[in-house]
Amino acid sequence: QYSPESVAGADGELEPSEVTFPGCPCRRSSCQPPECPCLARGLSYSGLRLRLPEQQEQPFSRPVFECNSLCCCGESCQNRLVQRGLRLRLQVFRTPRKGWGVRALEPIPTGSFVCEYAGEVLGFAEAQRRIQAQAPEEPNYIIAVREHLHDGRVMETFVDPTRIGNVGRFLNHSCEPNLLMVPVRVDSMVPKLALFAATDIPAGEELSYDYSGRFQNVAGASREHEPLEEENSLRKPCYCGSRSCASFLPWDSSLFSTP
Repeated sequence: QYSPESVAGADGELEPSEVTFPGCPCRRSSCQPPECPCLARGLSYSGLRLRLPEQQEQPFSRPVFECNSLCCCGESCQNRLVQRGLRLRLQVFRTPRKGWGVRALEPIPTGSFVCEYAGEVLGFAEAQRRIQAQAPEEPNYIIAVREHLHDGRVMETFVDPTRIGNVGRFLNHSCEPNLLMVPVRVDSMVPKLALFAATDIPAGEELSYDYSGRFQNVAGASREHEPLEEENSLRKPCYCGSRSCASFLPWDSSLFSTP
């Protein structure tokens, strides 16, 4: 079932469309920092593009908060980007070895919003149940995104587009990707998993991102580890073809193990 944005999962634990953030009082057509409290919370856009975080000494990047349905600014506000949805021409196509893939039908400049990775937003227990019910040969679309806070806490978001989702479910992994996944919050703390162009992408090039979350993140942010011998049967080969290919798709055992 196609859905342009994430929906509440069957477990009913999280409701991504629930409005819990207060709106900004800005009366102008487009909000500006530092007056706008939404922009003051985190990163801002520049000309409808994300200011991509550069490799800096500080280990944490600033979060992204868009203006929401309670804000006084207009729909043309520059701080409303991901919530407007897909605007680019993309094509789902059959790849030689990786099943389905997605490519751009037009050039995409660096920092441009490409699409959301949309699906059912699940709690940990339901995400783990679905993972463990899958056979090793079955495709796994469930993604676990972990945000590491400065005080040591880790916020987890699980999205499953297996039954309900959008074009994002067809994006393949690459060890040298051209997309970057960024959690973007609009109405609530449940983020939209937004994919932005990490470089200038020419028309016709396949779109990909790093499933592990290592790309443009600090070392150790991923929960990957050297898999045990009995876990190797669960791993899938990587066919990205990049020079730094790790040979296997990223591995995260947390959803397979019993607490």
